[in-house]
Amino acid sequence: MTRKRTRENLYIMLFQTDFHNQEERMEQADIYLEGMEDADATKKAKAELRERYEAVLEHMEEIDQKIGEKANGWTISRLAKADLTVMRLAVFEILFDDEVPNGVAINEAVELAKRYGGDKSYGFVNGILSSVVKELPSQNGD
Repeated sequence: MTRKRTRENLYIMLFQTDFHNQEERMEQADIYLEGMEDADATKKAKAELRERYEAVLEHMEEIDQKIGEKANGWTISRLAKADLTVMRLAVFEILFDDEVPNGVAINEAVELAKRYGGDKSYGFVNGILSSVVKELPSQNGD
């Protein structure tokens, strides 16, 4: 499964989290993974998706805090769920996934926002994520 396809599946899994209580989240993730029928959905790909899903959930409080800090005038509960989910995934990649360059995380988030968000979502998402990256200590290559 390509990274782009993995990211999109992870986005869909994360989007569902706000509609289920904490106890149901892993069960819902398993149901989603079982239902994946595309040719790329190997056991290895599904295991990677589940692992990344769990990792994002593990850091969700920190991720939401960071988004809340940067979304001036907006509380997490008022953000559009599609936009929030895109940002959660990207902030996870920016802060906790060393394999994804920050620019790639932002670009992929903007693409997801264009696909799943509203007309102006991509600009909002880009602005929030850019401000998250700007406050990071300077790193070579990013």
